[in-house]
Amino acid sequence: MTSVELLKQAGESLAGRIDFVSLNPLDVLDVAADDATMTSLWVRGGFPDSYLAETDRNSLAWRRNFVRARSLAISAPAVSRYIDTLAGLFLVRRLPPFVANVRKRLVKSPKVHVRDSGLLHALLDIGSFESLAGHPVAGLSWEGFVIENLLAAAPRGTRASFYRTAAGAEIDLVLELPGRQRPWAIEVKTGLTPRLGRGFHNAIGDLSPERTFVVCQGQERLALAESVEVIGLPEMAELLANARARA
Repeated sequence: MTSVELLKQAGESLAGRIDFVSLNPLDVLDVAADDATMTSLWVRGGFPDSYLAETDRNSLAWRRNFVRARSLAISAPAVSRYIDTLAGLFLVRRLPPFVANVRKRLVKSPKVHVRDSGLLHALLDIGSFESLAGHPVAGLSWEGFVIENLLAAAPRGTRASFYRTAAGAEIDLVLELPGRQRPWAIEVKTGLTPRLGRGFHNAIGDLSPERTFVVCQGQERLALAESVEVIGLPEMAELLANARARA
C-alpha cells in the first residue's frame, strides 16, 4: 500500500481523530555534522539504507532500485505529469511563494524539488561527491538539501516559502516562525565564500526580516554585512531546533 493510499484510508476512517506527522529521512541533526558526514548525507540522501551503505556504489544501487519500485506507481516518463502524486508520496516538495504586501510583481508559481537529495542524484546517475561537484545540478541539489534539513528542524507550525519578484529580487527560503511577527530570510549558497547580488539585497529591503542568514557548505559563522550572517547548515539547523524547543 502506498503512502497516498494510507493517507486516504486514514482520512476516511479517522476523520477528526488523527494528526499527521511527517517522518523525514535522516538530517544533519541525526548524524555527526562534520564536513565528511554532511557531504555523505548530501550525496547519498537520508534514507537509512542508502546513507549507511558500505560504499557509494552500494548506496547508488539501493537508490536506483528505490526509484524503480512499484510503490511509486508511475513510470519515469510520467514523473513531470504527476507532481501531485509525488508530493503525496512525500518524494517532492512544492514550496509556495511568499505573499508580501509590496508594490511589485511577484512570481506566483511554486518551486518544486526532490525532497531527498540522494534520490535526485540516483535519477541523474550521480554516485559520488566528485561526480556531483562538477555537475550543473549541484547548486540546486544543495539548495534542496538545505531546505529539507532546515524544515525538519523548524518548529511545528512554521510556514515556509520563497520570495521572488519579476525584477529578480529573490530569497531561497522565508520562514515564518510561530509567535514571531517578522520572518527569517535564508539564502543558500554553495562554496565557502558567498557572493550576494543585487537581487538578494533588494529582497531583504522588501521583506525587512527579523534575521537574515546565508547557509554555506562551511562550518564558520561570521557577519557578512549588517544584519546578515554566514552560517553552516548544522548550526542553522540547531538554531531552528532551539526555536522549536522554546515554541
